[in-house]
Amino acid sequence: MAELLEHETAGDPMSGLKWTRKSTVKIAEHLQQLAIPVCPNTVSRLLYGMGYSLRVNQKTLESGNKNPPPRPVRNRQFHYIGQQREQFCARKSPVISVDTKKKELIGSFKNVGRSWEQEAWRVKDHDFRSDADGRLIPYGIYDTKANHGFVVCGTQRETPAFAVDSIVLWWDSCGRHLYDKATELLILADCGGGNSARARAWKFHLQKRLCDPYQIAITVCHYPPGASKWNPIEHRLFSEISKNWAGRPLDSYETATHYIRTTATSSGLRVRARLHRRNYETGERIGDAQFHQLLLRPHNTFPHWNYTLTPSTM
Repeated sequence: MAELLEHETAGDPMSGLKWTRKSTVKIAEHLQQLAIPVCPNTVSRLLYGMGYSLRVNQKTLESGNKNPPPRPVRNRQFHYIGQQREQFCARKSPVISVDTKKKELIGSFKNVGRSWEQEAWRVKDHDFRSDADGRLIPYGIYDTKANHGFVVCGTQRETPAFAVDSIVLWWDSCGRHLYDKATELLILADCGGGNSARARAWKFHLQKRLCDPYQIAITVCHYPPGASKWNPIEHRLFSEISKNWAGRPLDSYETATHYIRTTATSSGLRVRARLHRRNYETGERIGDAQFHQLLLRPHNTFPHWNYTLTPSTM
């Protein structure tokens, strides 16, 4: 049954709660087609055993997103992403899920959750940014095949250049060693943030810093606005990090990176972390002349969400 839910799962990046958009009736019908007789009630019990839960409220609207895409559009994009993942996996090409985790203040601030301690941690009574020693910007890369996470801990700003540099650091440290024969890479990303589907700088830096230097074709599929919880990194990596440092004040960058890199699960998740202090300026503009030089091929299905960048010398 896990295979039926592989591309139909969403989750909370903080608590690890998972849910699926398939009903128990539909799952039972799929299983019956596979000659596995099962009723919806049994499917419900199995789902609870796998960590799924019924939802009450649906958080489908991102802040500022006044015009979310209609449900048929969202569903079509979900199906397209699932098809792309299956095709890349069939060709043994890497698939990564990327996003920026919730930004954290560095200092003696309360961190939600509980931990076993002899004495309670003493923290500040208010979370004023002016009292912080800095801010942690964790950009994560989750390898869906290897079940490995790589988190670049920025200290300045979340920008397209920072997002791409984080992916390049992952490729240099892990990706090209695990997939030494790979000629293509699939990136699953949200529509906003440093990897925004609208950001020219995101596509520009992917071409110039990853695609061309390493001679690898980059395909990007964005989850629709308001659908970030379906991005695998949210419930397979970020939720585990949140649980690992629950109740522990992030009083230094070293503490934060330690808890990130010591995150592990019985299912085989392992995580690496790297502190990245480079300063990034916001508001980078890519002119028409620069942008039109990119070897960018929009896909026929939702071209603003799905596209491929080809190396310049291929």
